[in-house]
Amino acid sequence: MKVLLIQDVDNLGYAGDVKNVADGYARNYLIPQQLAVLATPGALKQAETIRKAAEKHRAQRMADAQAIANQLQGLKLLFERRAGETGKLYGSVTSADIAGAIKEKTGIELDKRKVALPEPIRELGEVEVPIKLMIDVTTSITVEVLPLGGIRERERLEEAAEAEAAEAAAQADQPAAEAEAPAQAEAAEEPQAEEAE
Repeated sequence: MKVLLIQDVDNLGYAGDVKNVADGYARNYLIPQQLAVLATPGALKQAETIRKAAEKHRAQRMADAQAIANQLQGLKLLFERRAGETGKLYGSVTSADIAGAIKEKTGIELDKRKVALPEPIRELGEVEVPIKLMIDVTTSITVEVLPLGGIRERERLEEAAEAEAAEAAAQADQPAAEAEAPAQAEAAEEPQAEEAE
């Protein structure tokens, strides 16, 4: 069945395109959701008008999606889950969990269908998760799954490492300051010796 798309449809086409689709797909999904209309001669006359209006709207959505992609680039999410000794989770981390964590961390509300996770995460470790914002705009984030208590343990280790680094820097500065002190004392004594002559 030939239909005229009224809105952009993922994995099918853009608004204003005429597509040949399965009858059931058109009758049960595209037409009831007002994503397409039957490609009648009257509808085809409106195709160019629909296409031009959709291009303007698509350009704005594309800019918005690109801005969101830039915000999400490099984002790392941490999840704690119960796991067995082999690293297998007793539950899983789903697309909905990831979308919720993105909203909580950045304030960006994403539909869980935009999180292109092929299957839920069921093991401990890091996973690169693609986020498909539009047909042409995709970014990825890192999701790390830790055992229960893993986030607190990691924070404690990071704080200890920072304290050690600060202590090492202070010790490195201390010998340098001690070396400068005799040099400054000698420099202060030299003018006094010249005055005595």
